[in-house]
Amino acid sequence: MNLQWLKVFFAAFFEVFWVIGLKHADSALEWAGTVVAIIVSFYALIAAGNKLPVGTVYAVFVGLGTAGTVISEILFFGGRFETAKILLILVLLAGVIGLKLVTKDSVGKGGDS
Repeated sequence: MNLQWLKVFFAAFFEVFWVIGLKHADSALEWAGTVVAIIVSFYALIAAGNKLPVGTVYAVFVGLGTAGTVISEILFFGGRFETAKILLILVLLAGVIGLKLVTKDSVGKGGDS
């Protein structure tokens, strides 16, 4: 895995924080943290998109962010655990991993979509 894909995973990690922040932030400090998470997330996403195919980068970003957000909601905020939800997340992650595996790592500036 190269540095560009690590940026995508980093962006998705911070996506989980800003999505949670949009729902749960109550104070100025929490809103500030949400804004910082948005900036970091999109900066890393854009940086990776400059070298990798944008469509694949975005699909991986959204897939990992969605899975992370749903799992965080269940683990930390009392969200309801449902077997069907977990199975669908696994299917989503299988698609994301599949996209990553079939995408060339080194694409020139402004990768193909």
